[in-house]
Amino acid sequence: MATKKVLAIVLAGGEGKRLMPLTNDRAKPAVPFAGHYRLIDFSLSNIVNSGFLKVVVLTQYKSHSLDRHVTITWRMSTLLGNFVAPVPAQQRMGKHWYLGSADAIYQSMNIINDEMPDYIVITGADNIYRMDFNQMLEHHIASGLPCTVAGIRQPLSLANQFGVIQAKDGKIEKFLEKPQNAQGLADAPDQVLASMGNYIFSTKELREALTHDANDPTSKHDMGGDIVPYFVEQGAAGVYDFKDNDVPGALERDRDYWRDVGTLDAYYEANMDLVSINPIFNLYNSDWPVFTGISGNLPPAKFVYGSSDRMGIAIDSIVSPSVIISGGKVQRSVLSPGVYVHSWADISGTVLMHNVRVGRGAVVRKAILDKNCIVEPGAQIGVDPEHDKARGLTVTDTGLVIAPKGTIITK
Repeated sequence: MATKKVLAIVLAGGEGKRLMPLTNDRAKPAVPFAGHYRLIDFSLSNIVNSGFLKVVVLTQYKSHSLDRHVTITWRMSTLLGNFVAPVPAQQRMGKHWYLGSADAIYQSMNIINDEMPDYIVITGADNIYRMDFNQMLEHHIASGLPCTVAGIRQPLSLANQFGVIQAKDGKIEKFLEKPQNAQGLADAPDQVLASMGNYIFSTKELREALTHDANDPTSKHDMGGDIVPYFVEQGAAGVYDFKDNDVPGALERDRDYWRDVGTLDAYYEANMDLVSINPIFNLYNSDWPVFTGISGNLPPAKFVYGSSDRMGIAIDSIVSPSVIISGGKVQRSVLSPGVYVHSWADISGTVLMHNVRVGRGAVVRKAILDKNCIVEPGAQIGVDPEHDKARGLTVTDTGLVIAPKGTIITK
């Protein structure tokens, strides 16, 4: 395997409309997660841990914070020729921005030509999971097929939310986009095999497919919607079942964990997956770490006041560096760096992003507060959904309340 040249491409150009207001002025892959990570850190960590150290990140919408994070955080050895490089849309193929994920790669063909890889690994930038792509590459090579799609087992009831793979003997026979009447798997009738949005291609064949797609005026220029079906029609697409991926250090509870955090509720639930005693997704796997660029200059978290009626405490929660909990109570929550919780504040089931301030006696329930929000003393959020809607906050059907960056929550 050491002789195989691999280029990894991370597709990070999506708008993330369903994550508004968290994506009002940042790209979806740059949204903070689990305290001090960004969503893109999970994809990049999987790639790097797999041993693939030549990586490009294709960006487009509201990419400043994403470009900055990748540039500052993800530095490889220039001595060995390794890199993680953000690549913005450049209109290389005409006066238009990326028309879809396939067009993004087609417009970046100069990078492929420069690197001349044998194989190309393509991933999304906004799912939470661990995966050894080297195992998938070995499967790809052994199959002899030019296209391999990673599949994950999902409930049959959710088939209409995914691209569904129907395969026989490892070869994809049909690729159905959000089918209404999908059939279950032979060994698991209540499940389907859904596309994870992760692919491996042999370079020559991918180049030909992208060129063909670029010249097709009827195409939507999408990897899952157009490029994969192109290979399926030729009998040239294989599937790699995620359940066969064996990540070092994985626990039975999080072995096949994968979350699409494309909606506010899904993003919130994925954060809540982290805070139990035995978390559904284990951040503490030192054999397959998740890397990020948190500053080593941040002070440690601090908890102060210990009297019976004024105690700084956090239970079943993630507390990042430089957080101060000063006489307040935090339960089942995720706190990013710089958060300050004042005395007698009561926070539960909440995600607080960077530098949020929660005033004395404030109450916060089932909410996401974006960076620099201020909850004034005695104010409440997440207690009365109708009141939260009336003051312009986003409230989902499940009662989750989201405050955009810099919002001041008053009484």
